Amino acid sequence: MEGKQQATSATRRQILGSALAAPFVLTGKAAAMTLGSGDHEYEVHHDWAKMPASVQLGYTHGVVEDAQGRIFIHNRSKDAVAIFDADGKFIRSWGARFEKGAHGLQLVKEGASEFLFLSDPEGHEVVKTTLDGEELLRIGVPAESGVYPDPATFKPTNTAVAPNGDIYVADGYGLSYIHRYNKKGEYISTWGGKGAEAGKMNCPHGIWIDERDGNPTVLVADRANIRLQMFSLEGRHLGFVTDNLRHPCHFDVRGEELLIPDLHGRVTIFNGRNELVVHLGDYPDVWKQKGYPNLPQDLRLPGKFISPHAACWDHSGSIYVVEWVSDGRITKLRKV
Repeated sequence: MEGKQQATSATRRQILGSALAAPFVLTGKAAAMTLGSGDHEYEVHHDWAKMPASVQLGYTHGVVEDAQGRIFIHNRSKDAVAIFDADGKFIRSWGARFEKGAHGLQLVKEGASEFLFLSDPEGHEVVKTTLDGEELLRIGVPAESGVYPDPATFKPTNTAVAPNGDIYVADGYGLSYIHRYNKKGEYISTWGGKGAEAGKMNCPHGIWIDERDGNPTVLVADRANIRLQMFSLEGRHLGFVTDNLRHPCHFDVRGEELLIPDLHGRVTIFNGRNELVVHLGDYPDVWKQKGYPNLPQDLRLPGKFISPHAACWDHSGSIYVVEWVSDGRITKLRKV
């Protein structure tokens, strides 16, 4: 009788154990980690990019999506412009000339065509190309501005294009000026310079033409001043945003919402009034860690960002985040 009872108890434990384990056995994987909630809930996929053994990305600095749904990554490697499909499959690459200076990446539409603007602070230039890498326009040191006695101090980090085709270049790693050109690349004007007062900047790292209210303005990620700064298209200072920022790097816009990769460990979304909607992947004080941003694997925590340098929405509302990490880090936040 005792043996029968033991056998019955063991059988019950086996049945209970099988029932508890069944969902994991059937799915073959654990549930995906998510960030955010409601309309801003995302599955986290840090290992989204699937690259051949011959491709090793460097610091990942820029990301955009084209009309075909392809994802372009600007990074410091011989494969400086790496192209992926939405599932992370590597398609091809080009841009070896940008290996040492790959930085800002901006996609613009002109009629039915799309083009890229690549900012290269080490090459002291901005280059406009086709999506296949054919060079169409090059903007070098703006000698007409009269502020660069040493041409090596011109180090552009990002570019924006207005509805009329005017080009705005942010000298984020140089002397903190904004330079304006017409669509032919002909110089128009300069404003800014290093400082903390209104109209001055300290590392204007990102730049965007903000059309969310129907009135285009120039939006600048004034990174070292830890603020956003707004200007008219002619360069007149319009205002600041200072709340809920750490080290804002750049922007993307979807509808009325503004996406801000923040170099100090999180991605932020603002609404149309530049008020906080959500912080994603917040990793407090990560920038104080020894060796930042190139942290060992055990400090690259799932669901936490180290150094978001650029981010973009895709057509479905998912978000791609690239980080300032020496071996590259690309995360897809798939909209739930």
